[in-house]
Amino acid sequence: MLRAGALVALAGGTVPLTGCDLFDGDKPKPPDPLEPLAAESAALEGRYRAAIAAAPALADRLTPIADAHQAHAGELRRVIGRPAPSGAPATTPAATPTTTATDPDGLLAGLRQAEQQARENAAKACAAAPGERAALLGSIAAARATHLEALK
Repeated sequence: MLRAGALVALAGGTVPLTGCDLFDGDKPKPPDPLEPLAAESAALEGRYRAAIAAAPALADRLTPIADAHQAHAGELRRVIGRPAPSGAPATTPAATPTTTATDPDGLLAGLRQAEQQARENAAKACAAAPGERAALLGSIAAARATHLEALK
């Protein structure tokens, strides 16, 4: 009896250890589905800031949009629970304007194209998101739609 009790106690004590996260604490968390949208918001902010630097006459028109993308990136990072990657530039090579540095029409056309793609990405993310995230993603998609109007 004592042996059987010892075996049960031993087996019962080892089973919880196999499912325990005691040794899994060092593993990185899997990427959050909102990570790409947060990175996209940060890249868009950088792209708008670069356009403002290239064509200062557009600053009044583009600064509020850049600020909105900055706020979206910050809020997405807050929801994800992870800070922005350290040392990462706000812009990526793909996010930099590809037109002549001072051509306002070319800059605006490039921003419209990027904003259209970003709006579509936000709408898709909203449709796929759980309820607690859908409101945020819906407001980001709506904001991006208004950005398109402001860029006309």
